[in-house]
Amino acid sequence: MADRSKMKKIRKSREDRGDITREKLLTVSIEIFGRYGFDGATTRMLSEAAGVNQQAIPYYFDGKEGLYIAAAEHIGSAISAHVSTLRDRTRSRLAEAEVTGTPIGADEARSLLTDILQAMATLFVSRESEPWARFLIREQMEPTEAFKRVYGGVMKPMLEVVARLVAILLNEAPGSQRVRLRTLALIGSVMVFRVAHAAVLAQLEWKAIGPEEVEIVRGLVRELVAAIGLEGKNA
Repeated sequence: MADRSKMKKIRKSREDRGDITREKLLTVSIEIFGRYGFDGATTRMLSEAAGVNQQAIPYYFDGKEGLYIAAAEHIGSAISAHVSTLRDRTRSRLAEAEVTGTPIGADEARSLLTDILQAMATLFVSRESEPWARFLIREQMEPTEAFKRVYGGVMKPMLEVVARLVAILLNEAPGSQRVRLRTLALIGSVMVFRVAHAAVLAQLEWKAIGPEEVEIVRGLVRELVAAIGLEGKNA
């Protein structure tokens, strides 16, 4: 019994060390791949930044490409951790409205949409999202399998939920081109604070984006959502 208990402790210790090694590699790879791209980042560069043996990359990820895909999935999981609760709650509410045959009204749609976009805005202006953005911007320019993983796992589900709310406000089908365009423009209005971070700071004369600036951005989100579907009605 003592030997069995000792072996379990040894296996648990090895598993813990393995988890730590994987986490180190994932964390630094997002930063390094984002700065240097897949081709520019070497396995030596990645392993040294993580402080692990170079052989850890093929051992845990089957090579650099496997690590790159895992890094993309890690980003997707991190983003989902912030937005999935609101996204899934909204999806459930939309499903409930379909089952009961009671459509969601404009006021509720605006409230749900505002909550989702404010959560996204808060996340994407944070320092935490900075290395993610570098990685994902490269994938936007030259998509690989990594883009498919993030798009399918995070982006597409979120765009679909936002589009359904926008469709309610525009009184159009969720799949219409106008709804899709407005959805992309709305998401872009939030993303600009991360992907054009330097321009945002220069234009607004902000030194950084802190709690006060975050609230300003969240207020902008409310204004953008409030305006959807009202164009021309006050003319």
